[in-house]
Amino acid sequence: MALFIYPRFLPAQSGLKYIFLLCRNTLQEGVNNVNVLCIRCGSLQSATEATLSCTMVKAVHAVCNCMVGTGEGAVGTIDHRTVAEYKSSAGPDMYHLVVFDSGSGNIMASIYDNNTETIENYKLHQSSQDGAAVMMAMMPLLLKDDEFDENFQTYFDQRSAGYPDMKKATDAMAILCDNAYRRIKDDTCPAHIKVTLDKSGNVLRVSQGHLLSGVYTPTSVLAGEFTILAKTGKATVSAAKAAIDHRDFVGKYQLTGGRKLSILEESLVPKLEDWYIIPDQVANICKHAQITTGKPMQMRNFLLRGPAGTGKTQSAMAIAAGLHLPYMKYTCSASTEVFDFVGMVFPNTDSVSAGDAELDKQLEMLQAMGGINFANVAKLMNLPDLDDMDFDPAGTFQSLTGVKNEDATSRDCMAVVMDMVTEKIKALTKPAEKESTSGQTYTYVETDFIKALKNGYVVEIQEPTVITQPGVLVGLNSLLEQTGSITLPTGEVIQRHPDTVVVVTTNITYEGCRGLNQSVVDRMSLVEDIELPDPDVMAQRAMAVTGATDEYQVSQMVQVVNDMSEYMRKNGITDGSCGMRSLIDWINSTEITGDPYRSALCTIISKATSDPEDRETLKTAILEPIFAPKRRKTA
Repeated sequence: MALFIYPRFLPAQSGLKYIFLLCRNTLQEGVNNVNVLCIRCGSLQSATEATLSCTMVKAVHAVCNCMVGTGEGAVGTIDHRTVAEYKSSAGPDMYHLVVFDSGSGNIMASIYDNNTETIENYKLHQSSQDGAAVMMAMMPLLLKDDEFDENFQTYFDQRSAGYPDMKKATDAMAILCDNAYRRIKDDTCPAHIKVTLDKSGNVLRVSQGHLLSGVYTPTSVLAGEFTILAKTGKATVSAAKAAIDHRDFVGKYQLTGGRKLSILEESLVPKLEDWYIIPDQVANICKHAQITTGKPMQMRNFLLRGPAGTGKTQSAMAIAAGLHLPYMKYTCSASTEVFDFVGMVFPNTDSVSAGDAELDKQLEMLQAMGGINFANVAKLMNLPDLDDMDFDPAGTFQSLTGVKNEDATSRDCMAVVMDMVTEKIKALTKPAEKESTSGQTYTYVETDFIKALKNGYVVEIQEPTVITQPGVLVGLNSLLEQTGSITLPTGEVIQRHPDTVVVVTTNITYEGCRGLNQSVVDRMSLVEDIELPDPDVMAQRAMAVTGATDEYQVSQMVQVVNDMSEYMRKNGITDGSCGMRSLIDWINSTEITGDPYRSALCTIISKATSDPEDRETLKTAILEPIFAPKRRKTA
């Protein structure tokens, strides 16, 4: 609390201006309130201590200016919400737009440039916005209290008359400040006003979609004239024109001239739907892959990184369509091992013998473990895992080979382990001579990953960041090289086909996701960060997929999904997702229920987070302003 003294003999308007300036300067220094004492004739008079808040002074002045028509801006109400257009001093066309929900205490605000029609984030902080616009928006609620209303009228009369009684005006302003402070801070106050605000000062944004839809147009106006929040009519979805025509993209980036695909391979080349809008990132990847063909360092490995529902897998399929190559995918899980990428070996009969008692015993053990695969054989042989290789590669290499090599890497260790496991599998799967004529054989089943690498296809590795073992992909680094090779369980050594394109798609918001190893990222030719499409594109895609015809409703749904996604990102909500898939589910559900609000609760809201408080905030602050719940008819 700071003590300020203003001279009683100053002219009325100048005196109040002086107080205002002192308040403002104090607020900027982090002091919320100032004590004002009256001095007459140089001696300290007995006076009642009062508090002034610069934020409140500015808000009261803004409302007064609107009431007499000397200031721009307005304040009004809509249902249980109050809204304000506060004229900012930052520029001639700058306004602060605020929506305050008296039920939840949530605040929405934005900085709006009326000239360029652009919107910036509003942040309540001493280094950012001081909150005068928020206090202005709360004026209709504050005035419901008799004490506040009486002193506001007193101050308004004094101000209108040129402050004939400065002490009376100052006392009235101090009471207004105290009244607001007490009602906001003290939740036991009968006239308490609930305000929900985190310590960071971040608030939800009043978006362009809100302005276009007119959802915050006031039904009653306390003061001023609304020009920005006034209803402008229903928003329409503009046609999202594809920047790249499908005819100029599909099959136009073939890597090897004259390559002919078989009938089966042709069936694996993705077909793009007419509604699909080709992202610039996809065309860029295809162009890089084609132009670098034949060069010593071809660009064949690509990383698509972004939030859930941004169309990363669809982009990978589009890349295959542009290159005119078959598309395959490998989906990772938490338990994925490096051997899972290679394939498995299965016996063709139940009565299997390797012609050796010890090997037969090992076969039985492997059958109990789930079959003959690299992971199980490695466990059977008690070979070191990736953690051992990463922690002590030199020691691990020596224990495996008996050769001391201080420069050994985890890749060197992995190569030795792969060779050892391969030899063991070959021994296990070789039928005994006496039984060889009986047809007892083993079958190797290769994965789509191996098929793609061997034949020159596009292969997508989905969500490798969920793998518990961080070094799994590191074990595949050799295959990410231009001339990479791998030894199959059959003993066959395959070389990476020069046309093989590896597309790694990874999410950055799912809980449990880890960062990719630096050596893996380093082998990516391009790293493209994928964001949610533009609202018009989202609306067009969603309508095409779902068959929805109500453009206005879909555009509002897109707005809700985008606002939710932004809120989740800013507030660190990572245990759910909100994107294109959620939007499509919401639209489909609404077609069934006929109630967008009800369908939203079990689609976008429930998918966004499992936290009850976060769901309630998303519901009240983002969903309900656009899609209010249907009221039940009373009997």
